[in-house]
Amino acid sequence: MLIIRLQRVGRKNDPNYRIIITDKRKAMNTGAFLEILGSYDPRKNRVDLKEDRIKHWLAHGAQASGTVHNLLVDAKIIQGKKRKVSPTPPAKSADAEEPKEGTAKPAKTKEEVPEPAETKERVKKEPDDEAETEEPAKADEAPKTEKEAPAPATEEPAENKPEDPAV
Repeated sequence: MLIIRLQRVGRKNDPNYRIIITDKRKAMNTGAFLEILGSYDPRKNRVDLKEDRIKHWLAHGAQASGTVHNLLVDAKIIQGKKRKVSPTPPAKSADAEEPKEGTAKPAKTKEEVPEPAETKERVKKEPDDEAETEEPAKADEAPKTEKEAPAPATEEPAENKPEDPAV
C-alpha cells in the first residue's frame, strides 16, 4: 500500500519536511520513496505542494498520513474534515477518569459489559486467600493474648508480697 507522508530533512532544531510517496512498510528515513510531492516548513508555516501529482497518486489508491491529510484539506486539494493527529497517546476517556472530590460518581448503566467468567473465578479465590491470611493472623493474636496474660500475673504476685516487717 502506498502512503503520502512526511520525511524530516534539515538541521537539528530546524525541522523541515518533504512530502513523499512511499510504500507504507518502508521506514521514512531509508530514502526509498517513489516521488517528492512537496515540502512543509512548520516554523514558517509554508507548504509547497505538487497538486496534480498528489491527485494522481490519490486516484491510484494512495492514502495520506494524518498530518499530510490535514495539510491537503487546508490547501483545498481534498474535501473532508481534518483528522485528529496527536504525537502522544490519547488520554483516558472521560468515563474512565475518577471523579474529583465533592462530585458524585456516575451511575452505572445497563450497557456495561458483564465481567468474564475468569474474573469471577479470581474474585471467588480472593476470599479463600483472605481466609488463609486470617488464620496466621489468628495465630499471631494468640501469642499476643499469652503475652498479655503474664502481665496481669505479674501484678498478682505484687499483691501477694509479704508485708514489710517494719510496718
